[in-house]
Amino acid sequence: MRSLLLLALLPALAPAAEPLGVVQAVISQMEGGEALPADFQHAAGETLFFSCRIAGFTKSAKEQIHLKYSVQAFDPKGVPLSEIYQNEMEEEVGPQDKEWMPKIETQVDLPPILRGGAYKVVVKVEDVLAKAVGELAVPFQVHARDVPASATLTVHNFQWFHTDEEEKPMARPVYHPGDNMWMKFDMVGYKYGAENKVDVSYVASLVLASGKAIWTQPEPAVEQSASFYPKPYVTGEFGISLQKNFQPGTYTMSVTVKDAVGKQTYEGKFNFTVQ
Repeated sequence: MRSLLLLALLPALAPAAEPLGVVQAVISQMEGGEALPADFQHAAGETLFFSCRIAGFTKSAKEQIHLKYSVQAFDPKGVPLSEIYQNEMEEEVGPQDKEWMPKIETQVDLPPILRGGAYKVVVKVEDVLAKAVGELAVPFQVHARDVPASATLTVHNFQWFHTDEEEKPMARPVYHPGDNMWMKFDMVGYKYGAENKVDVSYVASLVLASGKAIWTQPEPAVEQSASFYPKPYVTGEFGISLQKNFQPGTYTMSVTVKDAVGKQTYEGKFNFTVQ
């Protein structure tokens, strides 16, 4: 009798027609926009507009629902891109709303620097009344420059230009007296401090074949920043102008990089020709 009495005191729940789940997930480029195809190539720094609906939820005898949910995006290694978005809803759902499904809408801001690959938005939902949970992973693609990772400090993608406005690098680093030179490169393999702090600096020098430096940056260029998502690489750039009487020959551009957090130093040497 006691167990029957306890059961009688529990609130009555209207059984769900299907298991709790996340359905009708949409990633678009604008609020309320059309769903993008799964192979659409997103870019770092982009804002994704995400929405979905919750199916299979339970109602109480008083036609109430109580749902909790979260949305978070992850990179190919499962590292979250930004802080988790969490919310809940408690609403009255009458018989006239039998086809209605709760909707989740939020934005996902991609970090400004990412590697390319297969990413995902993970939605988790909890039906508080039924003590049930559901989850859905929605994949999306990010297209970005190929900057390989490294276990130790190093430089990748050292590229030669004439000006900082040029987008396509030179096929061969061949300059002439009086030319402007502009160099870009990526630094990887540094360590992270608290809150993914990065503390990287570099100094460039123009070196003769004898090893003598005839030009060095007056001050180191420094990147000091912290972010929720660990910055996968840091880009450096610098430029010089060759004098009109600069002697033809083969020269070396030396770049010394220091990682203050990881206490690492790396020197890269890159040859170019003056004709």
